[in-house]
Amino acid sequence: MIAGVAGTELSADEFAFFRDVNPWGAILFARNVESLEQLNELTTSMRDATGRSDLPIFIDQEGGRVQRLRPPLAPDYPSAQMIGAVYKRNPEQGLRAAWLLGRLHAFDLMSVGVNVNCMPVLDVPVEGAHEVIGSRAYAYSPDVVALLGRQSAEGLLAGGVLPVVKHMPGHGRAFCDTHKELARVTVPLAELVAHDFVPFKALNDLPMAMTAHVVFEAIDPEYPATLSDTVIRTIIRDVLEFDGLVMSDDISMKALTGDLGDLAEAIIAAGCDIVLHCSGDMEEMQKVAARTITLEGKAKRRADLALSYVGEPDLSNEEELRAEFARIFSVES
Repeated sequence: MIAGVAGTELSADEFAFFRDVNPWGAILFARNVESLEQLNELTTSMRDATGRSDLPIFIDQEGGRVQRLRPPLAPDYPSAQMIGAVYKRNPEQGLRAAWLLGRLHAFDLMSVGVNVNCMPVLDVPVEGAHEVIGSRAYAYSPDVVALLGRQSAEGLLAGGVLPVVKHMPGHGRAFCDTHKELARVTVPLAELVAHDFVPFKALNDLPMAMTAHVVFEAIDPEYPATLSDTVIRTIIRDVLEFDGLVMSDDISMKALTGDLGDLAEAIIAAGCDIVLHCSGDMEEMQKVAARTITLEGKAKRRADLALSYVGEPDLSNEEELRAEFARIFSVES
């Protein structure tokens, strides 16, 4: 599992949980962020508790409205939609802006011990869909989403940070917020393959992906992707040919209902490698941990392979890249 914590430092119970359960990773939210020094201490204590210097520590630092580090800890970055607007005006400059965004995020995150960023968002929105994706999407064109998503992922990797593509196999047609309720998509499979799935197929060589809490009625009318053996094993593994690590979206989102322990077990049984739990509620964390299993077999191979993508940051000059990024957006504005 990947576990969250409640506050800005590990409590004694949380330290014991990380020590004894040894979750595969941890995830941070705005509630965990107070200062750069504090955040460094928190990520260090997580690694101390598990005894793993390579513990994957995740965050959602996309830019726009989904950004856990804010000024003065990190700049307010443009949304994916704004990157897409640059691309529409000047494709070469748009691709460069997408790469720079990933690379600049990596500078910020590596400085506080965070080595995994849950981006790029590869969802392709449609007119009228819920704003839960909205400006988080690069474009309405699947091919443009794939191009810009690739560059953002490469920018992260150049800075030593792992990307997580989301929300596989596609959240762009959701007409509700899955943080609050379950979304259903009713279009035919052929349309999904030709449109929604395109960016995920194009980036199927990346190390990690997060599932969507969305029911695709043409594939599995009963279960959302996160809980669907058919979606995970047939669509994600076979159609999209993704052999990287598959993690669930947050198990405590309202799109999923039922006992969290039962849900965790069902998510693993459906084919997810890792269960994500974000709330930091200790009772919930213990329920999830009790029903997940130690990584083994293909899941362990995928997890180990994902971590092998972490390399030394390139020799980019941070000041020069920030200045270049600012110039691009001063022209755009």
